[in-house]
Amino acid sequence: MKFLDQAKIYVRSGDGGDGVTAFRREKYVEFGGPDGGDGGRGGDIVFEAVQNLNTLIDFRYTQHFRAKKGGNGAGSDRTGAAAPTLLIKVPVGTQIFDDERETMLADLDKPGMKIVLCKGGDGGFGNARYKTSTNRAPRRADQGSPGEERWIWLRLKLIADAGLVGLPNAGKSTFLKAVSGANPKIADYPFTTLHPQLGVVRLSMSEEFVLADIPGLIEGAHEGTGLGDRFLGHVERCAVLLHLIDGAAGGVVDAWRTIRHELEAYGGGLTEKPEIIVLNKTDAMTPREFSARRAALEKASGAKVMAICAVTGEGVKDVLRTLQNVITAARTA
Repeated sequence: MKFLDQAKIYVRSGDGGDGVTAFRREKYVEFGGPDGGDGGRGGDIVFEAVQNLNTLIDFRYTQHFRAKKGGNGAGSDRTGAAAPTLLIKVPVGTQIFDDERETMLADLDKPGMKIVLCKGGDGGFGNARYKTSTNRAPRRADQGSPGEERWIWLRLKLIADAGLVGLPNAGKSTFLKAVSGANPKIADYPFTTLHPQLGVVRLSMSEEFVLADIPGLIEGAHEGTGLGDRFLGHVERCAVLLHLIDGAAGGVVDAWRTIRHELEAYGGGLTEKPEIIVLNKTDAMTPREFSARRAALEKASGAKVMAICAVTGEGVKDVLRTLQNVITAARTA
């Protein structure tokens, strides 16, 4: 299944049914009065967040959604049938924006959340509604009210507890595969990860969290360089960021600063989130290189730097335990 996290669609609720002009016609009953019924209500457009979806790919092929019109009224004071609600299911974490992408209309961040985005039109009155003591045979009947229509943008922000960030080839996909059941593409060239990957990490029967692997950032990503910073929105909801750095490539301080600069340029409060800095690929460094690079990184960041080898599993459990502690604290806050 392809991953799509943005989609533009058109929605229109149903028009209300028309009222009718009708008069009672029965044998042996003279002066039959008006009995035209009202029109039924048009169908609403409702969005619901569901758990079994994780992409907006369906909206690439179906972009127009129209609810049905309400039924017209009929004689004998019969009201038209109300049109059914058109329910549109979206992944949990979907945000709905107006056509200009400036105003957020809804944020469906919990399973089962619903929002009525467009209300159906009201049904028109039949002529029975207009009968008065002075107007015994009204011939007025109203048309139903039109439904609402609009173009909207859907934007998906994946619900993850921890976000995995770093430069291309930092070993993020290898780490995700090692600690979860995810099976991302792994290769020795940049940008093997083209869209966010999710994995569930289970430390024990009662402890688990969702880890999101975000495609690698490079310098200038906030200006659209490389894959750009488009996917950083998926870590806005995370409780903690795991910053993975390729220790074997050298220049670890510059690598850390590059990512921090891109996070700051993106905004969204990412730089304010707890950050766990991890030096990866310890098996490809000499003890002297490892010691020097770790010390330089700790001095530049002012934080403790953890070390792992995602391939062999060295140090991975300690990192996962640290992540779980931060996530647990955030959940109980």
